[in-house]
Amino acid sequence: MSQETTVNLANCDREPIHIPGSIQPHAILMVLTEPDLVVQQITNNVASAISGGAASCLNRPLSELVESRDLDYLRRKVLPRELDEAPHYLPGMRFMGHATEFEAIVHRYQGALILELEHWPHDETAVHEEIYGSLKATLSQLDRMPTLESFCQKAAEQVKEFTGFDRVMVYRFAEDDSGHVIAEARRSDLESYLGLHYPAADIPRQARELFKRSQLRLNPDVRYQPVPLVPALRPDTHQPLDMSFCITRSMSPIHAEYLQNMGVHASMSISIVVNDRLWGLFACHHYSPRYVSHGTRMACEFLAHTLSLQVAGKEAADQHTYAEALHREHHALVAELNAAPSLPEALRCPPEGMIGGIQATGAALLFNHQVQLYGITPDEASIRKLAARLGNEVEEAVWSTDRLGERFPDLAESCAAASGTLSVRLSKQAEAYLFWFRQEETQTVNWAGEPAKAVTLGPHGDRLTPRKSFALWQETVKGRSRPWLTCEYDAARQLRQSILEHFVRHTEQLVRLNADLQERNSQLDSFAYVASHDLKEPLRGIRNYSQFLMEDFGDDLAEEAKGYTRTVMRLADRMEMLLDSLLHYSRLSRQEIQNTAVDLNECVADALEFLVSRVQESGLRITIPRPLPIVQGDSDRLCELFTNLISNAIKYNDKPVPEVLVTFETSADGTTCELQVRDNGIGIAPEHRNIVFQIFKRLHGRNEYGGGIGAGLTIVRKIVERHGGNIWIDSVSGVSTTFSFTLPVASPHAP
Repeated sequence: MSQETTVNLANCDREPIHIPGSIQPHAILMVLTEPDLVVQQITNNVASAISGGAASCLNRPLSELVESRDLDYLRRKVLPRELDEAPHYLPGMRFMGHATEFEAIVHRYQGALILELEHWPHDETAVHEEIYGSLKATLSQLDRMPTLESFCQKAAEQVKEFTGFDRVMVYRFAEDDSGHVIAEARRSDLESYLGLHYPAADIPRQARELFKRSQLRLNPDVRYQPVPLVPALRPDTHQPLDMSFCITRSMSPIHAEYLQNMGVHASMSISIVVNDRLWGLFACHHYSPRYVSHGTRMACEFLAHTLSLQVAGKEAADQHTYAEALHREHHALVAELNAAPSLPEALRCPPEGMIGGIQATGAALLFNHQVQLYGITPDEASIRKLAARLGNEVEEAVWSTDRLGERFPDLAESCAAASGTLSVRLSKQAEAYLFWFRQEETQTVNWAGEPAKAVTLGPHGDRLTPRKSFALWQETVKGRSRPWLTCEYDAARQLRQSILEHFVRHTEQLVRLNADLQERNSQLDSFAYVASHDLKEPLRGIRNYSQFLMEDFGDDLAEEAKGYTRTVMRLADRMEMLLDSLLHYSRLSRQEIQNTAVDLNECVADALEFLVSRVQESGLRITIPRPLPIVQGDSDRLCELFTNLISNAIKYNDKPVPEVLVTFETSADGTTCELQVRDNGIGIAPEHRNIVFQIFKRLHGRNEYGGGIGAGLTIVRKIVERHGGNIWIDSVSGVSTTFSFTLPVASPHAP
């Protein structure tokens, strides 16, 4: 298919540059089968070396085309190696009966063995020197470079010296795939491109992917005429040959025109890949045709590989002092985390810095449905909205951007204080996030030509013609913050790990404590049951013998002695009541709760019937606005629960007419209900609302409000807990008390 008809405004970034179907004319390319090395495809310029041209070469073994010495080396020394996706340089290779020596490259890809033979007749443009001695000296100099910028600058100078190109730039990619020239070595009479930015459209997505996969790309003369493969499709697959790793594949016509618009005649690019990411490129330009020999290329590739390995180290060295400070802050925060009662307490922002020492203008913690704000941040509602968007749209546990408004346009206005956002997700089950924020910093960016007008419609119908203007064009950029550094991202990730490890340890401790507590409670229940049961017999004896003493010897006892005896009998009666309550409470813990469908309307009716005399005497008014639900539980215990609550409503009441209101609400999922029993009694002070649930705890004198032993509400709480619910109190002293508790709603299939 013609490039002119397939590449247009709509699909430029999908141009199939990996299957151009042609190569540059300074080379001959063959596609061979293995192990017989039969020619499947070949470029038709082979006619310059083989009489009969491409047609005479197809389906012939390589042994009939190249000299036996070269073929023997290929078979013995090269083909046994791992050549997949890794072009391998060979010594010179000659066609039979042809004096010209070609520089050869071979690799395997998708079941094909691809051999590229390069020949450049203009030997005067090649660099001839002791390249490896020079490379050793270069590496020694690079090791002494103190910063990443100086390191890249020295590397650019050395690549220029190796290759003889007029201009060598180190081009670094940004987060948005635009590029920035961070180092440059050039001919003295050329205009500098140092510091210029280039839009992402100048190097489309598929080109960046190929740069990452294939390390070196050479175009000796960008004004060449492409040489097609014969046949156009692979005979074995009937598909175009994938030339992703071919050094000599034909370049995109758009890229060729782009270089021509810059006045460039020859170019070479060498990829800088860091942690499997295309970090940048050596971009080499020459203003006349130029070929680079294999020896020089290998040295440049080695230099680029060295740079790739050292970039991360140089970046870390540039941030070393800051990274050390972050490390110290991390240890201090972990210590605080272990000592503080809660995560918000541990993450309190110090006056002189920010959480974890990360440089930011604000931070926020969303945890347990609460939002804590530190410094300059969006408001609480915007924090919650941002967390919801991240939860739905971002997979990464640690995520950052320096342009939040571009990533989430609907949050741009509400999150103006958070153009830079670094987020840490603390849980997948609930919205729990830790954020750092940076305000926007207005920047002036120097572009090589106006980025918004990078392309215009050209003379070939809908095909794109690259822009022709590379004049300095300045843009004022807003809505962006200072970018987040790698060490800051790493610090956030380490803090997340420490927080999660803390919660795991904390959970394990709680599990152990709960198990121990359950065991102790079980032992205590057993003790209470045995003690209350066994103590009743001697206590009954004390009561009976005191009564015998009064009946048989009452006339002989002094009045004071009679008073002592009556006190012993009264105390024995009270002790028996206490033991009965304790025995009943311990039985509640030990006995199995029946699990049946219980109509709470019947429970309330049974409770009122049990209290009928007290209800009539007090004039109690009980109101139930709508029928109560059917719950899952033990009907006897739930009747006892309502009996105790209604009894307390009558007892602790100073109004002429006691009133009780019973209401309920069902949860959204229909599995639980929350009931409220509200009275108009004397109320409970806030400081006493937990005490009233403790066994044998009374807030009033023994004989006030009808007396009692203080076990009723303890039993109520135990009944609720045995049903898997919770109970709590809301009260206004002197006005009312509301007991709220939860119970499971009965299943439709419950018996």
